[in-house]
Amino acid sequence: MANEELLNENICDNTLNIETADKKEESAVNYPYKNEKGKKLPNIFKRFFKRAFDLVSSLSLFLLLNVTLIFPIIMIMVAIKMKGNPFFEQARPGLNGKIIKIYKFRSMTNERDAEGNLLPDDVRLTKFGKMLRNTSLDELPGLINIILGQVSVVGPRPHLVSDMMFYSEDAYRRQLVKPGLTGLAQISGRNNITWEEKFNYDLEYIDKMGFFYDLGLIFKTIGKVLKKEDIATEGMVTHEVYGDYLLRLGAIDKETYDDKNRQAKIILADIKEYNQTLKNAK
Repeated sequence: MANEELLNENICDNTLNIETADKKEESAVNYPYKNEKGKKLPNIFKRFFKRAFDLVSSLSLFLLLNVTLIFPIIMIMVAIKMKGNPFFEQARPGLNGKIIKIYKFRSMTNERDAEGNLLPDDVRLTKFGKMLRNTSLDELPGLINIILGQVSVVGPRPHLVSDMMFYSEDAYRRQLVKPGLTGLAQISGRNNITWEEKFNYDLEYIDKMGFFYDLGLIFKTIGKVLKKEDIATEGMVTHEVYGDYLLRLGAIDKETYDDKNRQAKIILADIKEYNQTLKNAK
């Protein structure tokens, strides 16, 4: 069961001091991740106007997509192609680490092997699903998260719960603002940059965020979508999760890797209690 001890031990743990393996093909990984950015106090835009901008822009776009039947048509096509529920739902860390449910259009089937395990991503990703990802149309249901106040138009992209378990205290500062549908890391390489670069961009955004800065990132995002750049990590269908990345580079050992992933499963098994633990810890 998630509890305050688990929260303190695994989310804000920056005491690990594990030697990083030196790989010829990749630069040495910085773990525990350290960066002094992202420490500025919230400005007026963060506290008041950002939510208003998020609500007006996302609600307007969502209504437009429905009036023009774009959203319903894509939803029906996904349901037909995927033979079932068109929506993909996944638990992700939101503001202050609270677990929220992120919505997307499904781009993968639920095909499983004889033992009931999901087949690899490259097998389940359909041609239609790849088109959705390449055009970022799979992200359209994320407008619902913005309308609900769980996500911003611009902010650090929501990672997996298992990713959060490996965060250092500095990396965890990215959770001090709402996650975003797009962000600085998205327009600076998206899934084709290292995890350290993603964290650096996220913390840089927290220091610089503002109305005109966000507006600039939105226009740059549109350009990236049209060019279909950096959708997946080179050589992969999507991107490498943080724990796998650290293990591959030798920054953590297998025991640490297994333990952190086990704790992520504990949180996911009882999200309601975990969120209550976060609330009580304030």
